[in-house]
Amino acid sequence: MKSKPVREEFLPFSRPTIGQEEIDEVVDSLESGWITTGPKVARFEQAFSDWSGGASAISANSATAGLHLVLSCLDLNPGDEIITTSITWPSTVNNIELCGARPVFADVDRDTLQIDVQDVEARITPRTRAVIPVHFAGAPCDLDPLKDICAHHGMHLVEDAAHAVGTVYRGRPIGTDSEAAIFSFHPIKNITTGEGGMVLTSNRQWAERMRRLRFHGISRDAWKRYSKGGIPQYEVEEPGFKYNMLDIQAAIGIHQFGKLDEFNRIRRRLAKNYNELLQDIPEIMPLARVAWPHEHAWHLYVVRLDIDVVKVSRDQFIAAMQEENIGTGLHFPAVHLQRYYREKYGYRRGDLRNTEWNSDRLFSLPLYPRLTGDDQADVISALKKLITRFKS
Repeated sequence: MKSKPVREEFLPFSRPTIGQEEIDEVVDSLESGWITTGPKVARFEQAFSDWSGGASAISANSATAGLHLVLSCLDLNPGDEIITTSITWPSTVNNIELCGARPVFADVDRDTLQIDVQDVEARITPRTRAVIPVHFAGAPCDLDPLKDICAHHGMHLVEDAAHAVGTVYRGRPIGTDSEAAIFSFHPIKNITTGEGGMVLTSNRQWAERMRRLRFHGISRDAWKRYSKGGIPQYEVEEPGFKYNMLDIQAAIGIHQFGKLDEFNRIRRRLAKNYNELLQDIPEIMPLARVAWPHEHAWHLYVVRLDIDVVKVSRDQFIAAMQEENIGTGLHFPAVHLQRYYREKYGYRRGDLRNTEWNSDRLFSLPLYPRLTGDDQADVISALKKLITRFKS
């Protein structure tokens, strides 16, 4: 007979924090008659540019689209290589593949899951065009040595900052001094636009090209063509995509961005509480903090299950957490072991020791601004209950 779950109602892994300001701004867009890319997208981009100290801000309908725009500016050729991490959402690697280059995987630090800088350098060949580190879970990777390596070899550094809006590295907010950094506004992220992304870049030529590519490769977007004083004529300068953000999305983002500091402050408090609550559960191992000066954005609270002590797999354990009405996340199964990349490139277990060790054990606990202390207590109760069950 099954025991009573820890919670009566399901606790989701994540939930967006939407206020009345966002709702009113969306309604204003709907009532204005302008719901596609328009003045609110321009306002949202300007807020990011101002925050960054003047970098170009290019919005897109997803971070995936933003990364595709950046990689399109590299004009990659067959045989080119890009080094990245295997502990990431597949879109990071898929974009490399779709742009015609070969993804080359560097291992990660076993305790922080940040890309291993020495392993990056060891994997550089004459064909390497760029490095794409991931600022994992809201902590920054060690950017300065990566920048030095890329400068020495004449390569580009493209930052996957999907987890890192508000992250600070050595006193510098991520994206404020980058060749290119791509942020995500998916509903589980620190701020959301429903779906959406933003590229910050110091390269003005890239910025101009990305703005063109995100809307079919034409020289002027709809806002410029159909607003007062605009002329409907346009020119296709190169084949492009349909990656533009909508004003309805930006309406949410304008106010979410204004709340970023407060959201991240709450996340830091919740993460500190998890740190304290997990101290007496050695079977659940949180990630270590990176050694360099930083401010963590706490997009995710990732832990690893000691599967050598708790005699079930990670997947069985998180299924049991579901039965206790606790949602969890999975960030991330190793991409190099996904079928497509195994079959095309021959990647196999043993290629990336630290990545694979973590991939088998990691999962993410609920973390979002409206999570309460009682919610966290329920998460800890469920963890303890299941560990006791599976160890016996």
